[in-house]
Amino acid sequence: MKRIHYLLLLCILLTGCTGAPHSVVINFEEDEYWWGGVVAFGSRMPYLQPVEAFDLSMRADNNQVVPLFLSSNGRYVWSDYPFTFEVKGRSLHIVSAFETVAVRQAGTTLREAFLAAAATHFPPSGMIPDSLFFTMPQYNTWIELMYDQNQRDILQYADDIVRNDFPTGILMIDDNWQKYYGNFEFKPDKFPDPRAMIARLHDQGFKVMLWVCPFVSADSPEFRLLADKGYLLRERGTDIPAMLHWWNGVSACYDFTNPDAEAYFITQLKSLQTDYGVDGFKFDAGDNSYYDPQVIEGLRADALSVDHSEAWAAVGLQFPFNEFRACWKMGGQPLVQRLGDKNYAWEAIQLLIPDILAAGLLGYAYTCPDMIGGGQFTSFFGVDSDRFDQPLIVRSAQVHSLMPMMQFSVAPWRILNDDNLSIVRQAARLHARMGSYIIAAARHSAMSGEPIARHMEYAFPHEGFAQCKDQFMLGDRYLVAPVVAPEYSRTVRLPAGIWQDEAGQRYEGPAVITCDVPLHRLPYFERIGER
Repeated sequence: MKRIHYLLLLCILLTGCTGAPHSVVINFEEDEYWWGGVVAFGSRMPYLQPVEAFDLSMRADNNQVVPLFLSSNGRYVWSDYPFTFEVKGRSLHIVSAFETVAVRQAGTTLREAFLAAAATHFPPSGMIPDSLFFTMPQYNTWIELMYDQNQRDILQYADDIVRNDFPTGILMIDDNWQKYYGNFEFKPDKFPDPRAMIARLHDQGFKVMLWVCPFVSADSPEFRLLADKGYLLRERGTDIPAMLHWWNGVSACYDFTNPDAEAYFITQLKSLQTDYGVDGFKFDAGDNSYYDPQVIEGLRADALSVDHSEAWAAVGLQFPFNEFRACWKMGGQPLVQRLGDKNYAWEAIQLLIPDILAAGLLGYAYTCPDMIGGGQFTSFFGVDSDRFDQPLIVRSAQVHSLMPMMQFSVAPWRILNDDNLSIVRQAARLHARMGSYIIAAARHSAMSGEPIARHMEYAFPHEGFAQCKDQFMLGDRYLVAPVVAPEYSRTVRLPAGIWQDEAGQRYEGPAVITCDVPLHRLPYFERIGER
């Protein structure tokens, strides 16, 4: 009832409506499965177990949320507004303060439901992020440098990538390169010559992205300037800049519902490109939970929390090199979405496949599966290499290698022995070798809207794959079946057709096979013919 009360109060506050919330109960049909709503719930999809009331307007669980649900029987649900959903038994309960959410019949399969929803509500733009995201690995300085981003160590990190014979690609300089939040100048004591640094990285074959956020440090020159211009979110009903609590403290925040504020912010970023040769930006934060409309307001006084998230994401459309972790809608747009930070644990590796499949089904085809081995720096700080679970790092790299993107952060040459480092290097090279296929799949997605990493149920409807969470299709040709547990064998389910594994052995499906998977092996199967 608390969530329902919040939505009703929000509706009254922003629109003046006073009616009762709109409720709908969707009973599952026989052998029907449902996906949707929350990318971070990928491992819980299809929804077979209870899900407590989840308010799309004020929660994102560190990732993207979309007002879309899809059924294996061709049904789908969409709303232009956030709602609360709950799974009880074999039924989906939706409560909206804005409208009665309709259930639409678009066919008889998950794919037909998705394509109908995409065409109507988030049509593909015809554009993709820069092709380098798909064809080469990415490297992020977060795990190695944490908040000590500096020119010397960034160049050393890049040198180590080259020295260890890893493919060069995008290099992301993470948080704390700038003087303070809202400022876009390199710290002079940490970066004596940032222009020369970026030029050298370019010469080595890297494109360079910088971490940015929408926050502005209080009591800074930028804060006072932006407050005077009216470019900051305000406490509701006042002219006082609002102070938002986030993981690095309390800060003011740009109001991206104000076109002038958005243009000013974009101008600052483009100046970085002109002055230093920066190629693009990692856009962090933007979570809907920061933008409680009962507390803050912008120039667009009726903006919902999710409207602020969506406005933040729209900034990225100005930059082919972009990355987001939190988002509302924006499916089909040329934005890189990454999965929320994962832990250094086997359980976290087991989330990668279902979460990236959920992202694709919610319209985010261009998704990166977080950082290899996990994105929590505390897992890698001050630990000797012989204390790491090296197979975990290897298997993590293998999972990433045949996803739309792969991103390193912890330096594998620091924590792996020579044999395991060689395996991870081969995983990076496999991704580069498959780059032409992956970029072709991305371009297909830009025209069709289809995911790049596809759920088995999406590709092979009603063949018993609805609950499959440890294998997936890369485009329409490759079935990828990584090992995601501390084991050296696994079972693979092949659909009908003729399949050839990475070693050249052929199989006729449908079939269930057991593979020996020593640490150096990543099982994947190319569909080479119909049965």
